[in-house]
Amino acid sequence: MKFNYSVTEDDKEMIAAPEIPSEFHLLQESETHFSSDTDFEDPEGKNQKQGKGKTGKKGKKERGILGGFGRMNGHHQQNGVENMMLFEVVKMGKSAMQSVVDDWIESYKHDRDTALLDLINFFIQCSGCKGIVTSEMFRHMQNSEIIRKMTEEFDEDSGDYPLTMAGPQWKKFKSSFCEFIAVLVRQCQYSIIYDEYMMDTVISLLTGLSDSQVRAFRHTSTLAAMKLMTALVNVALNLSINMDNTQRQYEAERNKIIGKRANDRLEFLLQKRKELQENQDEIENMMNSIFKGIFVHRYRDAIAEIRAICIEEIGVWMKMYSDAFLNDSYLKYVGWTLHDRQGEVRLKCLKALQSLYTNRELFPKLELFTNRFKDRIVSMTLDKEYDVAVEAIRLVTLILHGSEESLSSEDCENVYHLVYSAHRPVAVAAGEFLHKKLFSRHDPLAEEALAKRRGRNSPNGNLIRMLVLFFLESELHEHAAYLVDSLWESSQELLKDWECMTELLLEEPVQGEEVMSERQETALIELMVCTIRQAAEAHPPVGRGTGKRVLTAKERKTQIDDKNKLTEHFIIALPMLLSKYSVDAEKVANLLQIPQFFDLELYSTARMEKHLDGLLKQIKFVVEKHIEHDVLEACSKTYSILCSEEYTIQNRVDVARSQLIDELVDRFGHAVEELLQEGEEADDDDIYNVLSTLRRLTAFHNAHDLTKWDLFGNCYRLLRTGIEHGSMPEQIAVQALQCCHYSILWILVKSAEVTSSKEDLLALRKTVKTFLAVCQQCLSNVNTPVKEQAFMLLCDLLMIFSHQLTAGGRDSLQPLMFNPDCSLQTELLSFVMDHVFIDQDEENQSMEGDEEDEANKIEALHKRRNLLAAFCKLIIYDIVDMHAAADIFKHYMKYYNDYGDIIKETLSKTRQIDKIQCAKTLILSLQQLFNELVQEQGPNLDRTSAHVSGIKELARRFALTFGLDQIKTREAVATLHKDGIEFAFKIPNSKGSEYPPPNLAFLEVLSEFSSKLLRQDKKTVHTYLEKFMTEQMMERREDVWLPLISYRNSLLTGGDDDRMSIISGGSSSKVSSIRSKKGRPPLYRKRIDVEENVDGSWINRNDSIQTPGPLQTPQLTSTVLRENQRPAGEQMQEQESELSSESDFMHNPQMQMSWLGQQKLDDVNRKDRVGINYMKVRAGVRQAVRGLMEDDAEPIFEDVMMSSRGQLEDMNEEFEDTMVIDLPPSRNRRERAELRPDFFDSAAIIEDDSGFGMPMF
Repeated sequence: MKFNYSVTEDDKEMIAAPEIPSEFHLLQESETHFSSDTDFEDPEGKNQKQGKGKTGKKGKKERGILGGFGRMNGHHQQNGVENMMLFEVVKMGKSAMQSVVDDWIESYKHDRDTALLDLINFFIQCSGCKGIVTSEMFRHMQNSEIIRKMTEEFDEDSGDYPLTMAGPQWKKFKSSFCEFIAVLVRQCQYSIIYDEYMMDTVISLLTGLSDSQVRAFRHTSTLAAMKLMTALVNVALNLSINMDNTQRQYEAERNKIIGKRANDRLEFLLQKRKELQENQDEIENMMNSIFKGIFVHRYRDAIAEIRAICIEEIGVWMKMYSDAFLNDSYLKYVGWTLHDRQGEVRLKCLKALQSLYTNRELFPKLELFTNRFKDRIVSMTLDKEYDVAVEAIRLVTLILHGSEESLSSEDCENVYHLVYSAHRPVAVAAGEFLHKKLFSRHDPLAEEALAKRRGRNSPNGNLIRMLVLFFLESELHEHAAYLVDSLWESSQELLKDWECMTELLLEEPVQGEEVMSERQETALIELMVCTIRQAAEAHPPVGRGTGKRVLTAKERKTQIDDKNKLTEHFIIALPMLLSKYSVDAEKVANLLQIPQFFDLELYSTARMEKHLDGLLKQIKFVVEKHIEHDVLEACSKTYSILCSEEYTIQNRVDVARSQLIDELVDRFGHAVEELLQEGEEADDDDIYNVLSTLRRLTAFHNAHDLTKWDLFGNCYRLLRTGIEHGSMPEQIAVQALQCCHYSILWILVKSAEVTSSKEDLLALRKTVKTFLAVCQQCLSNVNTPVKEQAFMLLCDLLMIFSHQLTAGGRDSLQPLMFNPDCSLQTELLSFVMDHVFIDQDEENQSMEGDEEDEANKIEALHKRRNLLAAFCKLIIYDIVDMHAAADIFKHYMKYYNDYGDIIKETLSKTRQIDKIQCAKTLILSLQQLFNELVQEQGPNLDRTSAHVSGIKELARRFALTFGLDQIKTREAVATLHKDGIEFAFKIPNSKGSEYPPPNLAFLEVLSEFSSKLLRQDKKTVHTYLEKFMTEQMMERREDVWLPLISYRNSLLTGGDDDRMSIISGGSSSKVSSIRSKKGRPPLYRKRIDVEENVDGSWINRNDSIQTPGPLQTPQLTSTVLRENQRPAGEQMQEQESELSSESDFMHNPQMQMSWLGQQKLDDVNRKDRVGINYMKVRAGVRQAVRGLMEDDAEPIFEDVMMSSRGQLEDMNEEFEDTMVIDLPPSRNRRERAELRPDFFDSAAIIEDDSGFGMPMF
């Protein structure tokens, strides 16, 4: 394997192709050689430093790589090979890093220049640079010159470098790289780092690289420098400990009496203390060089990864050596960076602070920082990046845990509401905060003692009361499941204390306990049911998480245990709870959800049938007491669960259910007879008897097959009576409609499960037809609820009994298929227009008497959306004619906020069904709006009015829905233009041909679709337009003819937008970016040439479709079998490629002549004139595309440092006065201690304005 580098005349000694010897192998631990005075360990500090002096102090002249290198031996080829292997060894990461470093130290002791050159090349190659620093360069070139030379050796074809490359090997490289630096400093910490040669050279190199405009150099050197700084901080910490120990030994020896005092020992300790002091001074100088030369510039680098590295490492320094670094002088950088624009950097800030706030001993040093940056930290709990928000909440929790006084009640409330967040990690973190705030301050032993004195079994009574109060104060009662899920991980033991909850609900309060209010009891029951659901299902509620995850074996065991525990408890407690709260509908509806989470086998295995009888008795009592829908639905669902055939209790429950239904049906029959007999003289009691019984039966009919009781007959009688006499109460009519609907569906289910006779199917068809007729008649009912119910049932039944019924091998059900006739379709559409697309003012006026609040308005909107969605489904599934969608589409802009998503989805689905019909429907909707406007304002429209602009904006939105691929939509767009032209010239002006047609202004709307035409189609459409134009029309230039002029211009001119869309269409499945490399323009020219031959075949369509006049209702016809009516040519064309040439189309006898093709044949003599214009425009487009591609070339290295040294001066951000790292004084250095300036003080901010140019507070 060879590495080729360029060789210049000036650098004869640069390596051209260093080769790695195949016999190279790493030294094993047994082969590594150590000298007696190596730098590997020196616990007593006995080794002397080499060439030690004071030149490394602050203010000394900065040393470059050039200085002191006169002893280079020139063996650059050997150096290059060794350097390559050092990089390769670290990259592979298979050898013990300490062994690699030890070998390098041994080499350094033999020839430090050669070893240091290897280390320098190691950093260069870790940056992804191919170049190698030779000994000649090392001796005679400055840092900047070497770095400039290395920049030229970068691979220009790729911007990747080892720290950013993908793959498992490169992912491990970063950790190996960092480990190498840490081990290097650790192994050199006793002598080599103090020789004023190795560290000075490395720091100088890294400082120069970190100031490079090349991202790879800047990123790699910053990471190396920050890890080097971390290693030096660790060395400084060890020196501080040794100095304290030495001082302690010295004082102990000096305090001895003179006779026992060892003067030699004292002298040795003084000398050792002096050496340690000098070492510490050297380390301070090194750290100052790194901090001032690299950190203060790179912590605000343009690259987020570099900023993140700096913040992560300064957090390590503050935690590792808090006496030196944990002060406001360094904390300010973390505080400033909390405002970083990248979430990755903000995340590093928060994690760095978390490591500090975890240690409560550090809180006094963090007090000022907390006061100044607390508001920012609290605001970050709402960060747009969820990961950042989670860590911010955890940091706030740590602050709360360390000092509750630091957070105000307002700060806490900002976190409280996040327990209802839809993002689960955020909610769980907020739940932990809430748990610490509400529950962690209580003494469990004291609570247990208090509970025993009060005769309670559980000590959690007060905590549960507090949870209920919090839930009520949050005023989000419908989100109880979210609150429980948020607290589940931190307060699971409390939430599973169902004994305590039922104890609070069932037993009377003892002395000293507050009585729970009705509202609190309701909230407690709701929370209790949510905890039961969470324990039984073991997954978050709907809206949190991406779906059900697979449980681990431990989680599965916990789920089973919890389900058994809750079943055993509530089998006994639930009947008592239902008995106590049987008259409260809301409480009962919640309590009746509990049985669905039972392990029902326990009724039999644990011999608890008597408790089952008690539960059934209570449910029957609830059914007889209540007529609320939620309560009855809960009862019905509970019976359905208990009647499951897989359990042995099914027979017992089925008997109880049958008895209840028998009683209800018998009561209902008598009540109906009495009501019908009384007629208009029926009193409120008669109406209530029918309504209450019918509500119960309807609720049960939803989940249970009650067809053997034949409820359809009496319900139908009620509906017919109401239609004939118009005196049926609306609630009875609504419930009767719903009950009939359920009866039909249950009969259909049985017919599908068991092969039914033809007579049975015909009988069901007759029933369905009869019921649909009743529903259609109910659409004209005076009561809105009845009309809405009838409409929804009509839509549902038309969907169920449509052509979809026979899908999946159910051909036997074909006699049940029902297709709506034109009158029914028209009536359904009219209902949508009258009840869905209503103005807000009309709605408010209709609701003014009810004084509905905002919540009720939202509920009304939700109901209207359901009505619209039900009708749109009929269009999408080809049950109602697609032309009916025109009345829907024309409201797209006006009701965009309310129904925009539904209309857009309907438009998308209809286009998938039939592009041509969809295009005709779109233009029909625009024509209807235009006709309405003409009827309001007359034929002379104000083209600048808001109404005309609204129609044009709607057309523009419709045009955008066709997308970028013009090949796929060319036929649909051309058909749309054809219909639009015919509509514009359909009605001639009664004053004569010299006057514009009344609908001519519609062409201005039609021009919004011109950009969606292919260039050759524009010519064809223009030719078709000229058929309707006279010579006088072509010459007119008055304002009334401007729509025609504008539309013609849109067809005759093709701009860059058109050309680029053609390119997009040619690529079909891939949308390419305009930005490209040098070799891309020929590819675009090739695509343009291909496009010139694209002229797909056009299928002859029925051109006799009439456009409606003003306010004319479109003729609606069934489109169930439309796909069988399509011409054979179209089916053939769908199987062929979409890109077919014009010549193929012209000479293919199997293909019919399309409208566009016919126009081309009729006007072939005008082809040359149009072709000339076309070639001119095409040449302009080519030139524009070529210029665009060439002008948009991208630099290889587009990432440059945020601020060079010159820019720093321009920003007035001088770091000359930045604080100098001064390690805290040990006991022998107290005389050096002095107060540091408060860098949070306003005066200090003026001196050091390095906080991103923003005020800190």
